[in-house]
Formats: sequence, structure tokens, C-alpha cells
Amino acid sequence: MDASKLKWFYLVLLSLIWGSSFILIDKAMNGLSSIQVGALRIVITAIFLFSVGLNKVKLIKRSQWKWIFWTAMAGSLFPVFLFAIAQEQLDSSVASMLNSLTPLNTVVFGVLFFGVVVTKRQVLGVLIGLVGALVLVFAGADFNPSQNYWFSIFVLLATIGYGLNVNIIKKYLNDVNALAIVTGNFVIIIVPGILILAYTGFFAEVMESKEMQLAMGYITILSLFGTAIAKVIYSRLVQISSPVFASSVTYTMPVVAIFWGLLFGERLSVYQVLGGIIILTGVYLVNKRVKTTTK
Repeated sequence: MDASKLKWFYLVLLSLIWGSSFILIDKAMNGLSSIQVGALRIVITAIFLFSVGLNKVKLIKRSQWKWIFWTAMAGSLFPVFLFAIAQEQLDSSVASMLNSLTPLNTVVFGVLFFGVVVTKRQVLGVLIGLVGALVLVFAGADFNPSQNYWFSIFVLLATIGYGLNVNIIKKYLNDVNALAIVTGNFVIIIVPGILILAYTGFFAEVMESKEMQLAMGYITILSLFGTAIAKVIYSRLVQISSPVFASSVTYTMPVVAIFWGLLFGERLSVYQVLGGIIILTGVYLVNKRVKTTTK
């Protein structure tokens, strides 16, 4: 399959996988704390990746490891905790719609740090996306007063990390094997993941708690598909397309996430749906062709 067709196949596949990730996080938090969810996700993902990709790590040049480190921080370590913390208060469908800010942040940080040149239409798209996020947050706070919508800030921070991650991969790691990039990320973060998990008392409690064991099953599914496999596909997608195209997986992710959320009893107001549509309108405008300048 040529690259022009393959990128669309990857985009649809990632939408299905990542769109289902939010409900898995939500379910896992019935038996685990948000910090345990994040740390366990890192550890289990690392085990999967090391079993198939550890030999690929040698393909990473010494000079490239600093960029592997930053992609590990921005794209893996912090987001897994930030999303879990956010979903202590936010429904999975709301978190998925806020995640649609990723392409906007991809452009913003591309302009600020990576020499991306944008059009007026893309600037308008960023502003529209921010308006949509505000509508979504304030409408949600009114519709679900029992939820603390200040936790939306954690999703925003995660999308900033994703925006930085995709730009770094495209600019500095575009010629590195995708599996090598992702495995290298987890070589860096597995030790912090284990230490954090141990600190929470997980290893002392898991054998005595059926809720924790069930939650661990959800995290295992999430780690294998939503993190290990999906991150390899995503890194490859960035390499064969563009940062903005790759981040446009957030177009269809919310549709999948909302389906799962409604199926499991979550509620959305009309204004929240409107906020999501406004965000996606902004993402559409941002996703117009961008040019990069060589620094």
C-alpha cells in the first residue's frame, strides 16, 4: 500500500483504538487511583514493547537520544498521568473532545519552536478551537455541577505535550524506525513508572483486591492497543505524512469515545456537543496545508 493510502488507514485505525482508550481509563479507575493507572500503563506498555522492540533501540544514534528523551516526557510520561487525573472529574467523552485541541497545539508550538509557517485561516482555526473548548468546559460545568471542570486544565496540558511530541518526531527523528522511537521512550520512563507504582502500594494490595485485578485487566488492554501498538503506528504516521495530518486523528476519536460513553451511561448536553463541533471546526481550518521553513 502506498503512503497516500496507508496514512488514511493508519488514521482510521488510530481513531478506533484511541477513541476507545478514554472509557478504558474510566473503567480502570473504579479499582485504581489515577496515579496507579498512569504508572501501571507505563509498566505494562514497556513490557510489551521490550518483548518485540528492544533490539530496535540500537538503531537510535547517540545524538538522537536527547530527542527520544523529550518525546518520552512530552508524549508518554506526563500525558498518561494527566489524562487519568482529569478523568477523576471529567467523563470520558468530554476528555476525548478536549483532546481535539491537539492539532491546534501542534500548529501553535510548530510556529513557536519548529519553523512552521501558518496562514490566517489556521490562526482563525486556533482561535475558534479555543472558543469551542471554553464552550465545552462552561457548558459542562453547568450541566454536570458535581464534576470539577477545572480538571480540564490537565487535558490541555496533555495536548500541549502531544503537540510538542509530534513536532519533535517530525523534525528530529523522521528517519528513525518508529518502533525504535517508542521503545526508546519506554526505556527512559519504565524506572520512574515502577517506582511510582511501588510508592502507591500497588504491589502490596493488588493480590488482595478483585477490583484492582479487574482494573489491571482494563489497563492491560489499554497498554497493549492504546499505547504500545498505537504509538508505533502514530510515529510511523507522522513520518509518512505531516504533524498536523497525524494529529487530526482527533477528528474521529471523539465520535468513538462518545459512543462508548453513552453506552456506559454518560450524559452530554446539547451545548457540550456544540462545543465539540466548534473545536473540530477549528481543527478543520488548522488542518489546511502548512509549510515549514528550514532553520
